[in-house]
Formats: sequence, C-alpha cells, structure tokens
Amino acid sequence: MDEVKVVVAHSERATLRVGDVFLKVDADQARIDVEVEAMALAPVPTPEVLWRKPSVLAIAAVPGTALGRLGEPSTASPAAWAAAGAVIRKLHEAPLPPWPGRRRQGPDELAAELDGECELLVTNGVLPADLVTRNRQVAEAALRPWTPVFTHGDLQLDHVFVDGDEITGIIDWSEGGPGDALFDLATVTLGHEEHLADVVAGYGTDVDLDVIRAWWSVRSLLGVRWLVEHGFDPFAAGCEVDVLRARM
Repeated sequence: MDEVKVVVAHSERATLRVGDVFLKVDADQARIDVEVEAMALAPVPTPEVLWRKPSVLAIAAVPGTALGRLGEPSTASPAAWAAAGAVIRKLHEAPLPPWPGRRRQGPDELAAELDGECELLVTNGVLPADLVTRNRQVAEAALRPWTPVFTHGDLQLDHVFVDGDEITGIIDWSEGGPGDALFDLATVTLGHEEHLADVVAGYGTDVDLDVIRAWWSVRSLLGVRWLVEHGFDPFAAGCEVDVLRARM
C-alpha cells in the first residue's frame, strides 16, 4: 500500500501525496477553481487533473525533479534554468485569463501593503529596522505600473519540474492570473541569484534586473511574518531573511 506523505500543511491548506497522486485540500474553494482553470489555459506543461470535489483536488505527479529548493544548492544545469525562462516567456505571451489576479492589482495597493508589513516587522521585533528600511528602499523599484500578463503568481523554483534540460511540468497554480511578468521571474530565482542570468537568457528579452531584485525584497518582506506564523523558517540559510541581508 502506498504511503501517505504530507507535503505541506497549515491552517489554510494541505497537500498530501499518495503514490503518484497529490491531494490538495483547501479551505478556499476559489483557489481550487483558479488552479484548475489556470492549468487548462496555460500553454505550458501542467499536471493532469484526475478529479475534484468541494475543497479537494486530485492531480497526477509530473515526471522529473524540482528545479531546486529555497535554501539548497540547485543541481539543475544552466540549460535547465534557461529552459525554465523560455517556458515562463511562453506563459507570459499567452492571452490573459478571464478572471482578475488574486494578488495585489497595482503599485499603490502594493505600496500600502508593504508599508504596513514593514511597520509590523519592526514594531514586533521580527527583523531589525535597518534591514527592513534598506529593503523597503530596494523594493521601491517594483512599485511602478506594469502591463498585466498571464502569470503563475507563485512560481517558486520547487514548483518547476525538469528532466535533464527539459521542463516537464509546472505545479501549484492557485495564484495564477494577470500580474507582473517580472514578479514570476523574481519568484523562480529567489535565493538563487546565481541562476538569474540563465533564466533571463532563456526568457529571451530585455528585462529590468533592478525590478527583479526589488521583487525579491518585496516577496521576502511580505513573506517573513506569514512564514513564521505558519511554522516555516525564513531565517534558515539561503531563505528569505538571507535574501534581505544580501541587499545590504
């Protein structure tokens, strides 16, 4: 009998693996609905949807291994990272999905969210003021208008699977929708700055590297407190707090 493995679990959602099947249990049915629709529309490799019921989605495992993991060296080749960039470009060139993005919609909303979070990080003693202040300055470059494209919205590098130099699948589409292209590029390279050039080469067009670095600061500043509260460790080597320290 296949063993049941808990992939991730917290108060909002849980993912279990049973053999080659992943069961995603989500308190927010809208996230499941978006995930299914995004995978159907995205012109890139995605997992097969086996079935879904209220609050539960069953998908098949994709072949290959993750491009990498935050806090660990990636064993993927430069060509695999470039292939990831090419696949991301293909997604961004696709028609926009017919629903609004689940993440913040513009620079003003983002700035307000970021300022509130920075204040909490300092007043609650989560991070030192100088680290927060410096990264809030870096983050400013992301606070500009962007033309929405079809984004994954949570393109962590362990959501991208490779076999050799080929992308075999992209998983976890619950945040998919219109968004900033450079946010996806920043998310997949978070904590792996050494592979940014490979991803950009595969993406195949000029991008503003300062904006990508700004999104690293934004994502890390907005994520630290949530991660701590949900049992994750953003202070681990190579993770979000180290990403912030690298901007000093």
